[in-house]
Amino acid sequence: MNTSELLIDAYGRIQGVVHDVVDGLDDKTLSTRPDGKGNSIAWLIWHLTRIQDDHLADAGGYEQVYTAEGWHERLGLPFDPADTGYGHTAQDVAAVLVPAEQLTGYYDAVHARSVEYLKGLSDEDLDRIVDKRWKPPVTLGVRLTSVLSDDLQHAGQAAYVRGLLS
Repeated sequence: MNTSELLIDAYGRIQGVVHDVVDGLDDKTLSTRPDGKGNSIAWLIWHLTRIQDDHLADAGGYEQVYTAEGWHERLGLPFDPADTGYGHTAQDVAAVLVPAEQLTGYYDAVHARSVEYLKGLSDEDLDRIVDKRWKPPVTLGVRLTSVLSDDLQHAGQAAYVRGLLS
């Protein structure tokens, strides 16, 4: 297994969890917030997808699927196209009302674009600096690992919320 195959396998695990969590849920369940304050499944899946889309597009130098393929308009959320959910208020979380097929549709489109990008990576690419704002600067390898970790954590949170609501 080479570097790109390993990353594709790892990112594929996010896709599996996303589908396991979302499939079969109605709009009400997707938007329900534990104790009326926590993050809903819809928000968690939208946010993890936005992070993957934003961060990999930035690292890879391509346009985000959210804007390139019209997902911002299709989802109809009241946020700026650059918004990834970071720093959202409780009111913002409540505004994410997205049906299951749109959540998985957007995630699958981002996943397909991510796989396309990851297929072309080599070991040497992982050492490329992608963000100089941090000390030490962030390499591509660190960024890809960070996104993977963040997405799996949010997918796990969504699975936990689904269990609470079952």
